[in-house]
Amino acid sequence: MAAAATRALAVLFACGMNSVRSPMAAGLFKQMFGGSTYVGSAGARKGELDTFAVTAMAELDIDISRHKPVTFEELEENEGLNFDLIITLAPEAHHRVLELTRTSGAEVEYWPTMDPTAVEGSREQRLEAYREVRDQLLTRIRERFAGPGIGNE
Repeated sequence: MAAAATRALAVLFACGMNSVRSPMAAGLFKQMFGGSTYVGSAGARKGELDTFAVTAMAELDIDISRHKPVTFEELEENEGLNFDLIITLAPEAHHRVLELTRTSGAEVEYWPTMDPTAVEGSREQRLEAYREVRDQLLTRIRERFAGPGIGNE
């Protein structure tokens, strides 16, 4: 895969409120490539870290419980938006990132990802939606960055 050959040095995952999808993606990415690539996450708006996201990630021994949601503006103010690649997971984040990167050299990719907070039902049904999102992100990250046959569990 050509995309795997050009690995970014700094990757940002972005979603609506930086409370579910982007921290999950950043946690997965960090576990796989944290030693060689800087990873961050941010949102178009600021939310509260979702406990279902924490639980779903803990099932893979990834602790995101200390994650503090941040907006793009907060990230830019604190450390800058100096990312080679920004992966957006929600339409709102994608549009906002395109505005913010008009004059930068950052590559932007859109990975449409379901918002598991919209799923209703029992605790187990809701948690299953978070697991599906987690597993979808894991697959996409492996395909995009590891290439075939690498990073299998």
